Amino acid sequence: METEIIRIDDVNKEAALIQAAAEKLRQGQLVAMPTETVYGLAANGLDVAAVKSLYDAKGRPSYKAFSLQIADKSMVQDIAQRVPAMAMKLFDRFCPGPITIILPKKDTVPKEVTGGKRTVGIRIPDNEIALAVLKAAGVPLAVPSANISSHPSPTSAQMVYEDMKGLIPLILDGGPCDLGIESTIVDCTGEEPVILRHGAISEKDIMGAVSKD
Repeated sequence: METEIIRIDDVNKEAALIQAAAEKLRQGQLVAMPTETVYGLAANGLDVAAVKSLYDAKGRPSYKAFSLQIADKSMVQDIAQRVPAMAMKLFDRFCPGPITIILPKKDTVPKEVTGGKRTVGIRIPDNEIALAVLKAAGVPLAVPSANISSHPSPTSAQMVYEDMKGLIPLILDGGPCDLGIESTIVDCTGEEPVILRHGAISEKDIMGAVSKD
């Protein structure tokens, strides 16, 4: 498989390239794209075959869940069975941004995405290219880091290419990532938020946002 790198400098002027990438995703193909944290490898999160190809490309065990990225908060209700008040506070305070919020999933989310779990991670990235692709695709995208499992998370398109060359058809190059570290993962399925992975947003800020009236 040939791996193409396409530079995106202006999502409005290069809307046709964004649409072409979104069409690949709708067809079940994989596309690497920048986010504010690290480069992600996207697949249609509602397409079981696409999700399986994502596991294969990364060499990732199928019991390890993928989170879903969405274009805006209105899509949360499409994939989450319920959204408690603390989760809405986090969405309102930090999204778009480097936070992944764990919620109970709806049955429309395939078990292959969540590693068989009844929960799903949801994230709205703070990156123009990622948001444009998500809007154009019109479906939640499963988006882990765009690297082979256990390899360093990529912060540039070239890093993605060196790791995934021949495994994926397309990399959207949006330049270096702004943050270069992963999102903070917060489990909001219980009575209190629980941080599962420390990342770009501090525990202090998370807890401060949740405690505000």
